[in-house]
Amino acid sequence: MSPLPENSTIILFDGICNFCNSYVNKIIKHDKKNKFKFATLQSEAGKRILSKYIIDYQVYDSIILIENKTVFSKSTAVLKIAKHLGGLYALAFAFIITPTFIRNAVYDFIAKNRYQWFGKKETCMVPTEEIKSKFIS
Repeated sequence: MSPLPENSTIILFDGICNFCNSYVNKIIKHDKKNKFKFATLQSEAGKRILSKYIIDYQVYDSIILIENKTVFSKSTAVLKIAKHLGGLYALAFAFIITPTFIRNAVYDFIAKNRYQWFGKKETCMVPTEEIKSKFIS
């Protein structure tokens, strides 16, 4: 068991969700500065991080961003990630001015239906050798 990275920007995600996996692959592709480290919520590393930050998996079951030891979830996490990716993705951060309850209502609707719309895997994704270094073990 490796120690948790202290100064990394960490993304926790639902490893069995096809939509979430697709989103993480897009982040990896556009993360030119290697800013992000990843762990699935279902992994041992993910569980250690949830425990360390006292995050209830039952409440936050799709995406969590931990940046500078601050936890962001739902639409705020997605928008902050987009901002870090730069380019056209960063434009999405403009939606941060939308009230959180509205943004999260849209997020929750998508999250609630993600398995039905996009399907799910029986097991978490296994990163390729090329991107394994971006994952926390």
